[in-house]
Amino acid sequence: MGQMNQEQIRQQQAREGKAPWHKFGPYVSDRQWGTVREDYSPDGNAWAYTTHDMARSLAYRWGEEGIGGICDDQQLLCLALGFWNGQDPILKERFFGLSGIEGNHGEDVKEVYYYLDNTPTHSYMEMLYKYPQHAFPYEWLVQENARRGRQKPEFELQDTSIFRQDRYFDIRLEYAKADPKDLLLLITVHNHGASEAPLHILPQLWFRNTWSWGYEAYKPELSATEDGHIRISHISLPALQLYCEQTAEQAAALLFCDNETNTERLYQSANTSAYYKDGIQDYVTRGTPETVNPAQTGTKAAAHYCVMVPPGESRMVRVRLAAPGLTEPFQDFAEIMHLRASEADAYYHDLHTEHASPDARLIQRQALAGMLWSKQFYYYDVSQWLDGDPAQPAPPPERQEGRNSKWRHLNNADIISMPDKWEYPWYAAWDLAFHTIALALVDADFAKKQLLLLTQDWYMQPNGQLPAYEWKLEDVNPPVQAYAAWRVYKMERKQEGKGDTVFLEKIFHRLLINFTWWVNRKDHDNRNLFQGGFLGLDNIGVFDRSASLPDGALMEQADATSWMAMFALNMMRISLELAKANPVYQEMASKFFEHFLYIAEAMTNVDEQHIDLWDEEDEFYYDVLKTSDDERIPLKVRSMVGLIPLFAVEVLDESTLQEVPHFVKRLNWFLDHRPNLARLVSRWQEPNSGQLHLLSLLRGHRMKMLLRRMLDEAEFLSEFGVRSLSRYHEQNPYVFQHKGSRSFTVAYEPGESSTDLFGGNSNWRGPIWFPVNFLLIESLQRFHYYYGDDFQVEYPTGSGHYSTLLQISEALTERLTKLFLRNEQGFRPALGEDKHLQTGPHCRDNLLFHEYFHAETGKGLGASHQTGWTGLIAKLLPHKHGN
Repeated sequence: MGQMNQEQIRQQQAREGKAPWHKFGPYVSDRQWGTVREDYSPDGNAWAYTTHDMARSLAYRWGEEGIGGICDDQQLLCLALGFWNGQDPILKERFFGLSGIEGNHGEDVKEVYYYLDNTPTHSYMEMLYKYPQHAFPYEWLVQENARRGRQKPEFELQDTSIFRQDRYFDIRLEYAKADPKDLLLLITVHNHGASEAPLHILPQLWFRNTWSWGYEAYKPELSATEDGHIRISHISLPALQLYCEQTAEQAAALLFCDNETNTERLYQSANTSAYYKDGIQDYVTRGTPETVNPAQTGTKAAAHYCVMVPPGESRMVRVRLAAPGLTEPFQDFAEIMHLRASEADAYYHDLHTEHASPDARLIQRQALAGMLWSKQFYYYDVSQWLDGDPAQPAPPPERQEGRNSKWRHLNNADIISMPDKWEYPWYAAWDLAFHTIALALVDADFAKKQLLLLTQDWYMQPNGQLPAYEWKLEDVNPPVQAYAAWRVYKMERKQEGKGDTVFLEKIFHRLLINFTWWVNRKDHDNRNLFQGGFLGLDNIGVFDRSASLPDGALMEQADATSWMAMFALNMMRISLELAKANPVYQEMASKFFEHFLYIAEAMTNVDEQHIDLWDEEDEFYYDVLKTSDDERIPLKVRSMVGLIPLFAVEVLDESTLQEVPHFVKRLNWFLDHRPNLARLVSRWQEPNSGQLHLLSLLRGHRMKMLLRRMLDEAEFLSEFGVRSLSRYHEQNPYVFQHKGSRSFTVAYEPGESSTDLFGGNSNWRGPIWFPVNFLLIESLQRFHYYYGDDFQVEYPTGSGHYSTLLQISEALTERLTKLFLRNEQGFRPALGEDKHLQTGPHCRDNLLFHEYFHAETGKGLGASHQTGWTGLIAKLLPHKHGN
C-alpha cells in the first residue's frame, strides 16, 4: 500500500485496538415492529402481533428503530430523529410501511430516503429524508395497496401526489466523529415549497429497555443540565452528554419520558409509568403537558426545536454527543464537520479509478454508503425468547413446538450487515456472504468478521447447519460462505500485499462442519444428488421446495447439487492455499477434489434406467422429482436452477500444483484408477498451452449449450442482465400434473409476482437478481482464463457475432451497470418511470439499490434499500483494488 489517507489510518487504529472508532455507528434498525423477535403470539403471526401503529407506544424487548439512528455497539444508548410538520396525526420518528400481510407484494416501506455517504469507521455519514409538508397519507397507502391486489404494481408514496408543487422538506442528516466518543450531528432542512412552512425537529435520546424483563434492576437515567443539555448516566457507558445548541433565534425545549410501554393505550391496562414511551410524541402533536416529566428526567428524552423555513431556504439544527465538560461545544463544529467530509472525499478518491466517469463514482460511493449504513445491532436469544422473561407473562405453550424451537442454542448480540434495515432487518446467510464481497472493497476486516460470525457455536447448529434467517432459522440457503471467504481473502491479499491465512484457516474448519452437514442431511439416497430445499429461490420452481412433498416424494435439485459442487471446489482451493504453509491441508484438498468428482458423476448419470439432471433433448439442467414408487420426472422449468452448474468451476495453474506434491500424487492415482470419473471433468488430463488445469461440471459442449440459452434474448438474456426465468415461458408456461393431481403452472413474470404461493414478495419468476448475475460473470471469467481467446460463442444467440467468454462477462457487466448509469435520455432505468425522480434537480443524483429489477424495463423492485447483494454494483464498477 502507498501512503494511507486519514480514514485508512483510523481503520488501522481500530484494527490494532488503539482507538474504538466502531464503538458508535448506524446500528439502529429502520424497523423493529413486525419482526419475529418481538412476536410472542401463539400462532407466530409476527406482522399482526406488533404493528406500526403500536410501535410508538411499545417498549421493545430485543432492539430499537429510528430515523437516521446511531447507537453504541451493544445498543444501550440510541440517538435518532423525530419530525412533525404540524399536519400529521403522529410524530414521524420511524419510517412507515406496509406489513407483509398488508402489501399487495409483501412488506414495503412507503417513504423516500437515501443513504448518501459513509466511511468504514463512520467518521462521516450522510443521509437524506424527504418529508411532506401535507399530512402523511397513512390510510390511503394501506387502503389502495389492499385494493390493488397482486396483479397490479405497488402504490407508492409518490403516487399520492404528496410531493406535488415540491411541498416537502429535504432533511439532510450528517454525522461526524471528532473522536471515537465525540459525535456531531448536523440537521439541515430545506423547504422546496413555495410557502413558508413550520417543522418540529427532535433529536431523541433513549436507552434500550434492559430493566423490565426481570434480569437486572439497574435503570439508567437521562436528565437536564442547567445550561440546556442532556446528561447521560449509564453504568456500562462512559460519561456522556448531548449538547443541544441553544441560541436566541433557535432554542430547544428539553422533553423527558420513559422508554416504557403505554399499556393503557395498547392493552387497556394501567400504566406502570406516568411518562410512557409515546409521551413526547403526545406532547408535541396533541399538546398534553402531563405526558412529559416536569422533573426533566427519564430514560427517553428529546431536544424539541421548532423552526419556520421560508420557501427555497434552509435552516440548521446542531447537537453533539460527547463527554461532559465542553465549554464551547459548537465552536469547532463546522470545522470538524467540513474536515471529516473532506476526508471522506479523499478516501473514496483513493478507491475510484481515474478513468471512471463521475456518474460511476457517484453510484459506487452511494452503494458502499448504503452497505455501511445497513449495519445493525442484532439481538436474539432464542431460549429466552421461547421461554419468556421472569418479569413478563409466560408465552403461550404453542411456542415450544413452533417457529425456531429447535434453535435454543442461538444467541445473537452483534453488529451484523442487514439485507435491508426496514424490509429485512435480520440477517440471511447467503445474502450476508455476498455483502462481504462488496464490504471488502472498503473494510475487509469487517467482512471477515461477518463471515466468521455465522459459523460460531452460538450461531451454527451443533450438527453444522447455518442459521438461514429469522423467520425460519432451519431453512436452507445456498452454501456460498466458502466462495465468499476465498473471494474476500483474495481481495484483501491484493489490497495489502498478503493474505490473512489465520482467517482462512479458521473459517475452513468451521465450514468443514457445515459441508459435512450438507452431505449427511441433504443427500437422501447417498447418491451425491442434493435436496437443498428453498435455497433462497422462492417460487422459481413448481413446488414449495422448503416443504415436504406429498407421498414421500423427493426432489433432486440441479441447483443444490451444483452449489455443493461449487462448495467442494471452494474448499479444495482454500485447502491448497493453506497447504503452502501446512502440508496437512493437501489431504483435505484431495478429499474435496474427489468429492467434487463424485458430484460431477451424479450430475451426469450414465445409467439408462435413471433420468439425469441434464436433459439431452432440451440440453439444459432440470430438477428431477423422484416419486415414492421410484418414478423420476424432470421438472422442465428453464430457470436459474439450470444455469447454476456454471458456478462450479476452478482453474489451477502449474505453479500452485508444484507446491502440493502429495495432492498431485493422490490426484493422479485417483484419476488413473477412476477413469469413469476423470472423463467427466473437462479436460483435466489435457493441460492447455499455459499449463492450466480446469475443474468444471461442464465439458465444452454442455457449457456452450447452456450459454446458447443464457445468451438468447428470447430466453434468459435481458437488456439489463440474465433473467431468473426464461422468457420462453411467457408463451409456453410449464404445467405439471401427475396422475390426476391438481396442476401447477410456472409462467414468466418479469417483475413483481402475481402469485402469493410462497409469500407476497416471492419474485423469482423472471426479474434480474444481482448475486447470481455476479456469479455468472465471475464464472465466465474463470472459464476464459482456461480456454483463452480461441474459445468463442455466439453473443447474443442468433446474432452471428462471436465473442470470447471474457468479452461476454464484460458485456454482462455493462448490462448490469446500465441499470444505474444515466443513459442518453438522462434516465436511470432502476429509478423507473417517475420523471421527478429521474430528472428533478433534487432527486436525480439520489440512488436506491433495490432487491431485484424488472427484466424488461430495469425498474427497481422489492426492498428499496437492499444494498446488501445489490451492493455488488460497487464491485462491478471500476476501482483501484480488490479484483
